[in-house]
Amino acid sequence: MTGNESTKPEGPQHKRNMTRRKVVVAGGAAVVAVGGAGALAMTASADEAADTAAASASASSTAETCYKLTSETTEGPYYIDADKLRQDITEDNEGIPLTLQLKVIDAETCKPLANAAVDVWHCDALGLYSGYESFSQGGGTAPTDAPTGTPTGEPPTGEPPAGGGGGGHEEPTSDTRYLRGTWKTDKKGCVTFTSVFPGWYQGRTVHIHTKVHVDGEWTDAGYEGGHACHTGQFFFDEESVLLSAEVEPYSTSTTTRTTLTEDTIYDQSGTTGGLLKLKYNKKNIAKGVTASITMGVSPDETNDGT
Repeated sequence: MTGNESTKPEGPQHKRNMTRRKVVVAGGAAVVAVGGAGALAMTASADEAADTAAASASASSTAETCYKLTSETTEGPYYIDADKLRQDITEDNEGIPLTLQLKVIDAETCKPLANAAVDVWHCDALGLYSGYESFSQGGGTAPTDAPTGTPTGEPPTGEPPAGGGGGGHEEPTSDTRYLRGTWKTDKKGCVTFTSVFPGWYQGRTVHIHTKVHVDGEWTDAGYEGGHACHTGQFFFDEESVLLSAEVEPYSTSTTTRTTLTEDTIYDQSGTTGGLLKLKYNKKNIAKGVTASITMGVSPDETNDGT
């Protein structure tokens, strides 16, 4: 403080000026605060709009997927009622390891179908069905003196077998039950089976059969009562089948193969028609394949495929 400066108390005018400055500053802060709140409000509003749009798009996408019923197909003649409650259906059969991951949803509500009984059955690496070896026409194995991986002999003659294609049900001719099984879906509608990559036989592309049963009862003897709400087939893309054909024992098959586009059962509709989503090492498919699909079904309807 210098000697020229006044030391007398500040007067009312000064206080009024200070008060005014405080109000102006406070008002400015208030404006900033309001402006910030407005910005936050606008940001929140934009975020909410974006979230709403995303949710709407997601709901629309889900609805489109959900409302498509998975194609119904024929049961084929080689079905055996659910008498093997198991997830591993391999029974030491040779072939490329396959993990089959299935999910079942109500196509109308999109909700998972829990506690449903899912059957799967398919031929072995050379086209034979368990319980029906005398009926199914697999390619057989190559003679022991044939070069490794080289198909030999001529394809079987006669009419293509009805296995998996059409025809009425046939009674089993043997007690074998490999590559067949039934298991229940969990609360998320999911069930997983362990098997081997199927082979092929005359007249059909590579496929797996399935049935979904509901409203029945689980017993020690199997799944009883209820009804089949879905009967379908799963299919494999050509790339995977061609790669599998280079691996033993598939490579020893002498059967003419029907391609996916030539098959009379697959309706060429992709996932809706039963085309599986596959994961595997393209350089070494022999290590194993994981196949997955979601089935949209109508639990109140009966679709037994007969």
